[in-house]
Amino acid sequence: MLESDPFRQVARMLWSLLPYLPLGLLAGLLSGVLGIGGGLVFSPLLLLAGLDPHQALATSTLAIVPTTMGGTWAHLRNRSLPWRGGLAIVLGAGLGAGLFSQVGLVLHGWMLLAMQALMYGGLALSFRPPSAQAAIDTDSLKLAGLTATGMVAGMATGLLGLGGGLVMVPLMVQLMKVPIHLAIRFSTLAVLTSASVASTTFLLDGRALLPIGMLLGGTAAVAARWSAARLDRVSDGQLTWLLRALTLILALDSGRRALALLMSRPG
Repeated sequence: MLESDPFRQVARMLWSLLPYLPLGLLAGLLSGVLGIGGGLVFSPLLLLAGLDPHQALATSTLAIVPTTMGGTWAHLRNRSLPWRGGLAIVLGAGLGAGLFSQVGLVLHGWMLLAMQALMYGGLALSFRPPSAQAAIDTDSLKLAGLTATGMVAGMATGLLGLGGGLVMVPLMVQLMKVPIHLAIRFSTLAVLTSASVASTTFLLDGRALLPIGMLLGGTAAVAARWSAARLDRVSDGQLTWLLRALTLILALDSGRRALALLMSRPG
């Protein structure tokens, strides 16, 4: 009887998530068109379903893997990812996720959510519509800069359960002058890498719940592949303002949850 209790707990959790599967589709659509992993939807959803912050962030990371796999496959199939830049950002994302995937264990849940809120708030305030950019030679992209950007995304994934796309895209567009559509493609690939590395750690230490992560991620992957294949139909300005609106909403939500956790702590 005792052995069946964990199984029943997961089954109840999966059943409670079924009404939220449309949000998984939304996460996939956003992932494919913005280069994010979907953690911005998965994390609040899993907190609402009753997981504690550590479990929610770890399971969110796991769900990001199939989500970004759909978008990455669409970009690779279209041959729209320069291989040198892709390898550089993958290297940084893998290293960052591996280094920071254990750090979250020593932090309180409200601290993780507060860090999310600060990161989102800073991005919402700093991200501006891109000015007209001249065409660049993608083979001459600064590989060291892409590697560093990937490491930042890996840190966001390993520590906060976020894919890091909302961090990488502004960094590449504003600091490295990468065209926003190419930045989104690089971001999708890097998020897939960092989430895969961090999820391995989270599964081994028991923080991530495999059935829940696969249910949400599998649903999102279908939508991500569809939207990624249609990325070029969205203008630079639309992409920029959508990213900015999302970061502002998420900053407010994470800040609210962090404050609630902090206020509920015993004296």
